[in-house]
Amino acid sequence: MSRIGRMPITVPAGVDVKIDGSTVTVKGPKGTLTGTVHSKMKVELDNGIITVTRPDDEKESRSLHGLTRTIVANMVEGVSKGFSKELEVNGVGYRAAKQGKDLVMNIGYSHQVIMPETDGITIDVPAPNKIIISGPDKQKVGQFASEVRGKRPPEPYKGKGIKYVDEHIIRKEGKAGKGGK
Repeated sequence: MSRIGRMPITVPAGVDVKIDGSTVTVKGPKGTLTGTVHSKMKVELDNGIITVTRPDDEKESRSLHGLTRTIVANMVEGVSKGFSKELEVNGVGYRAAKQGKDLVMNIGYSHQVIMPETDGITIDVPAPNKIIISGPDKQKVGQFASEVRGKRPPEPYKGKGIKYVDEHIIRKEGKAGKGGK
């Protein structure tokens, strides 16, 4: 039995869950999320507790069991608490700002990099070198944060670029560190 798949999901107060066949709709203070689970998986709601069960012990069913439970749990957590990713901009003259609903970044190119805020995503820039991306959908938040980081990934020599706050950049020595003749 899957350790993650068999764990029950407690629905917090203020969150409404509707299960219609293989479609799960979760509504809460941060928004509404709708997801489709695999037709083999059975999702049940009973007294504020969601359980995910599988029909048999086939390899595919075992694989989908924990995945389905995690997807539903992330939907419940997203509409109640929300998810966020923090990015840090490092480099001389590198900075970020928010203009209207757009994220405007000066990251060493001859032009400004402008990224518009998408639906379900909120961009916050508390400081010129910090970007906070938040929203109820964990996948969308992670994808957008990855796209922002992809505009100027951190380089290993000076550490310049956009990185996650908890990311550690492995640094390299320059040419002088070779120790040749």
